[in-house]
Formats: sequence, structure tokens, C-alpha cells
Amino acid sequence: MRGVSVGPEATLTIGIKALNEEAHIAASLASACAAAAPFGGDVVLADCGSTDRTIEIAANYPVRIVQLADPAQKSCGTGAQLAFQEARGAFFYLLDGDMVLQPRFLAEGVAFLRANPEYAAVGGLVRQANTESLEFELRAETENVHPAGEVDRLDCGGLYRVEAIRSVGHFADRNLHSFEEYELGVRLRAKGWKLARIEVDAVEHYGHTTQGYHLILNRLRSGYAGGSGEVVRAALGKPHLAHVLRGFPHLRKSLIIWAWWLALFPALATGRMVLAACIFGALLAYFAWRYRGLRLGLYTMAAWNMHGIGLAQGLLRPRLPVNAPIPRHDLSQGAATKR
Repeated sequence: MRGVSVGPEATLTIGIKALNEEAHIAASLASACAAAAPFGGDVVLADCGSTDRTIEIAANYPVRIVQLADPAQKSCGTGAQLAFQEARGAFFYLLDGDMVLQPRFLAEGVAFLRANPEYAAVGGLVRQANTESLEFELRAETENVHPAGEVDRLDCGGLYRVEAIRSVGHFADRNLHSFEEYELGVRLRAKGWKLARIEVDAVEHYGHTTQGYHLILNRLRSGYAGGSGEVVRAALGKPHLAHVLRGFPHLRKSLIIWAWWLALFPALATGRMVLAACIFGALLAYFAWRYRGLRLGLYTMAAWNMHGIGLAQGLLRPRLPVNAPIPRHDLSQGAATKR
């Protein structure tokens, strides 16, 4: 079944952004449909040009399906904004196509936002189902699976007050290849809104199965690594620039790596190999100590260097207008083919 009819009284929309998610999209859609039903809400799949069975599988669920008209414009920000572009109702939940929404969260989240009008959004606890790669092993080791409390962003999705999003112009910057949740959080907080994560299970996240170092190379090739530079560039001349310069951890990581390069490369270029080995070894020793072993220490060092390269990539990348509608094909039954 394709397409649903949702009136203006609908409380919320769950937007699922996806690209080649055939392995998990059925579970994601089923969980979203079940969660939206008690609120008279609806589900929209925002697809960025899948070439696998994602759309075919989605056609079996009572959801709206829209697909990016130009797959060359795909990015994390584009997928999220395309989903929000289709939102109806007072609340919007963003879900990735490799996530399963837990049944209790929406009721708790809507109640929280109704009771706390100063909050723009609320998230819940995130369970990382895949820790087989170095990337997700590191996340599980260092992030404590997104602890509850007041936060500066809602990584891995959250429930947003549509009124708050309208107040900052757009949901996600379509130019961002990563860190779109952070950039949205910065804009909201600069406007005086708050964000929170509550002690309720929200999603189970399956994530990448690509092994660690291949994932780093993929992120460099795909543009994902440039997200930190794109966030900084998007903030230039904006009220939230100070928040980014003060509080963006990946910017700090990139600048530390740039400073490390400025020490390491001249030593290599002038043949001072002992000094170069000391500079290289000092950073590696710190990461090995910080992450309790050489294995995760080496991976962290490679990831920070990726962010250093990405900062330069993102600062130089051309931008598209953030508030212009994103062209898409509507694949829902009986819908016009393009808007």
C-alpha cells in the first residue's frame, strides 16, 4: 500500500531519511507507523536516490514516499530537510532508515514538550546495536550511548517542535554532509531554545557495518568528512557563529590536528626524523592512553586526521541556498511526480 491521507489535525510527522537501507527499512517503517498511529500522525520516507530495494519495500507500508530529484545533491542535511519539508502537524520526529523507533518514546516526548514550552526538541536513549566496527566500538566506549539531560544537539534523531524549527528558518542545512543535528542545535540555542534527552529508550541504531579504516576512506570520498568545515562556513556572518567557535568539538579536533601538522611536516621536510618521530609518537601515545589501548588509539588518530582534512574540504565547498525548496519526486500513490 502506498500513501496515506492525513488531515491538518495530525499531531506529528515521523520523517525517515534513507539511502540504500533495504536491510533495515522494513523494521524502521513498521516501528514508525506503529508509533505515529496513536497520534493521528503520518510517516514520510525521504529517499536520497536509493538503488537497492528500499523504495520497493516502502511501497508495502502506509507511508508517503518522496525521492530527491537530483541524487547528485544527496547529503545528510538534504535527506533531513527533505523529510521536514513534508512535515504536517505540531511535532516532527527525524529517524534514520537504519533505526528502529521504540514504542514508548513518542508519548513521553510529546508530553515533555507540552509541559516544557522553552524546549525546542527532546530525544531519548540510543542503543547502538552494531559495535563490530572500530567506529561503533569507539562510540560505545566514549559516548555512553548519549546520556540524558540538557544537551547541545540530538544525535541519532529526536522529536522537534515545528514552531521552533520555523523560528530558525529551516530544519537541516542541505549543504551539510554531516553534523546536521549539531548545526540545528546551535541555531536553536542561539534563538534561546533548549534541547533535552530524557531517560526513555528512543531508538535502536544498527549503523555501519563497514570496518573502521574503510569507513574513514569512505567518509573522505563521500564528503562526510567535510561536515565540520561546512558547519563553520554556514555560520559565517550569522548570530550562532560564536556558539560554533566556542563549542564545536570537531572544530577543536581539526585545529589541533592542523597545529600537529604544522609541527610534524616541517620536521619531516627538513630531515629531522627524531623530532618528527617524537611529534608523531606523542600524539599516538596520548590517544592510546586516552582510549586504553593502541588499537583504538591508532583509529582515533586516523579519524582526527580525517576531520583535519575535512575542515579544509568543507570550508572550500560551494553552497546551495538553504531555504529554497528541495526538488523531489513524489512516489506516493496518486501523487504528482515532481515538485
